[in-house]
Amino acid sequence: MSMEKRETFSSRLGFVLISAGCAIGLGNVWRFPYITGKYGGAAFVLLYLLFLVVLGLPVMVMELAVGRGSQRSIALSFQRLERKGSLWHLYSYVGFAGNYLLMMFYTVIAGWLLYYFVKMLRGDFTGLDAQGVAGEFGKLMETPGTMTLYMVIVVCIGMFVCLQGLRNGVERVNKAMMICLLALMVVLAVNSVLLEGAGEGLRFYLQPDFHNLMYDAEGSWVLGEAVFAAMGQAFFTLSLGIGAIAIFGSYIGKEHRLAGEALRIGVLDTCVAFVAGLIIFPACSAYGVSTAEGPALVFITLPNIFNAMPMGRLWGGAFFLFLSFAALSTVIAVFENIISFTMDRWWMSRKKAVLVNFIAVLILSMPCVLGSNLWSGVRVLGMDISGIEDFLVSQNILPLGSLVYVLFCTSRRGWGWDRFLAEANAGDGLRFPGGMRFYVSYILPVIVLFIFVMGYWSQFGPE
Repeated sequence: MSMEKRETFSSRLGFVLISAGCAIGLGNVWRFPYITGKYGGAAFVLLYLLFLVVLGLPVMVMELAVGRGSQRSIALSFQRLERKGSLWHLYSYVGFAGNYLLMMFYTVIAGWLLYYFVKMLRGDFTGLDAQGVAGEFGKLMETPGTMTLYMVIVVCIGMFVCLQGLRNGVERVNKAMMICLLALMVVLAVNSVLLEGAGEGLRFYLQPDFHNLMYDAEGSWVLGEAVFAAMGQAFFTLSLGIGAIAIFGSYIGKEHRLAGEALRIGVLDTCVAFVAGLIIFPACSAYGVSTAEGPALVFITLPNIFNAMPMGRLWGGAFFLFLSFAALSTVIAVFENIISFTMDRWWMSRKKAVLVNFIAVLILSMPCVLGSNLWSGVRVLGMDISGIEDFLVSQNILPLGSLVYVLFCTSRRGWGWDRFLAEANAGDGLRFPGGMRFYVSYILPVIVLFIFVMGYWSQFGPE
């Protein structure tokens, strides 16, 4: 237990917004539109929504239940709920490592976004052609001093917010940031939809064509890839498996059932991803830009679009501010999980936990900063430093961690189905169906294992 009395949210809205803020990030804004464009537009969106309901939400309910049932972070949650003599609590260290690995590269990317926000407002991209914009991104990658500065700014913002406590810091700031994020998205989406030539992008995004889901532009069969991509997006978008959702479950009471809370978080997360598509697809259509540009879409292609727009500096600045809010909401939420773990495990005060983790995150984020310049020759399994960090989190700890939560909540050797169900259905609201026991006990683990295996196949299998 920690040295301080456990804090709680001041409102249900704060819990929903902060939990959604943890899930909302660059995966919603960049990856979702990118894979939607690659695998058929509106038809892919429908497939993604299906898997979000049958895969993502049940795991979220389980992680929330473990958090609320234990009233502790991942440091002690399994230990409090597991049966005597079992070893589920050993996963707590893996989950903690997953949070750190995520922040070791995520803080750097968030720094890029702040840097682009500043450059867009200064008009540094004005008058540059596509090659010139690409050159600006290349200069950033080759300048460790600039990357370090903006990474440090991100870490300072996140840790300062967490230092203020749950209600006065994390909840208050994330509430304001999420409201601004949603408002910015609406303004940007309206602007994109009203662009001349936006109609084609809107039809692709909103009018399902299942032929596009099954075949790519060359006529090759891609349905299998599309199904895996939809499953992966539905699974990874909610940040499940590392205790980042469970920590916020530990801060709430038993007034509301957890299925309804998970649904609200999932809906808000999905709305952000959907509106991101409304921003990007019409704009790309209006200016003749392919959405299948990979990482270059955000940092190279979109500045070109804003250059061509009337009041482009304003819209571009608003877009990268919106991206920065999306990234910072995740950073603050995961920092809170890291700090809570430290407080629970080693009985630290919040101030001491913030100081220790502030120093540790700064040091451990430096390999990612240097991996694109001074240490660019370092390769692990054929991947650069940020690539291997991302791979360890996305393709290993998240799916296997989610599998641990599922098995812990359904196995007689873990917490057990009856105890999980009683916790999930305590309070008012949407009930988690008891009839889903067979599905979540036997089918859901197989799906999660499939995602894990396919992640390795896509990374190391034959072309």
